Amino acid sequence: MRIVIAEDLFLLRDGLVRLVEAFGHTVVAAVESGPAALEAMTSLKPDVAVVDVRLPPTFSDEGLQAALAARRAVPGLPVLILSQHVEQLYARELLADGQGGIGYQLKDRVLDAGQFMDALQRVAGGGTALDPTVIAKLLGRPKRADPLATLTERERSVLELMAEGLSNGAVASRLFLSEGSVSKYTTTIFAKLGLAEDTDTNRRVRAVLTYLGADGPGD
Repeated sequence: MRIVIAEDLFLLRDGLVRLVEAFGHTVVAAVESGPAALEAMTSLKPDVAVVDVRLPPTFSDEGLQAALAARRAVPGLPVLILSQHVEQLYARELLADGQGGIGYQLKDRVLDAGQFMDALQRVAGGGTALDPTVIAKLLGRPKRADPLATLTERERSVLELMAEGLSNGAVASRLFLSEGSVSKYTTTIFAKLGLAEDTDTNRRVRAVLTYLGADGPGD
């Protein structure tokens, strides 16, 4: 994979570069500010970008804003947000375009290299990789209507793990179910959420976005 890394702390930035290169990937740019991140993402069009939320010059939300601008310029550009903070407003906006290829991981909850690289590869492949803490924060807002009202408790559990980016096999292992059962649950979830088969849309990603209440920019 070709990867852009945007992180202002030198040691962490250098560590991320060494980590992904150790797994055989190429870092095409390692930058430390919001403007530099936007330039790198839009000009280099990497397979995935790893972006901190708070970057120079103001250390507020430059990273997320750069990611949003980059995905407007390059629709579907995969971005993994790696931060100590959950910025709810911009995180929802990032998810709301329905393109997939989005991850949001908290630095202090990334426990090993394998976990991080797995999340990075899922995002690069167009999926999602959302930390459960991030999911909980994003679910905190009121909704006009609950699109999940028809789901059973088990179906909600399956969908919650899908939001974390887990495959059917991983969901099955976590819930002590067979993979075939999980496949049936996902089919039922898609049907209840009105997600008909569509060659242009990843129903799994759309289901996750519905779960997060980010199924459209107008929400």
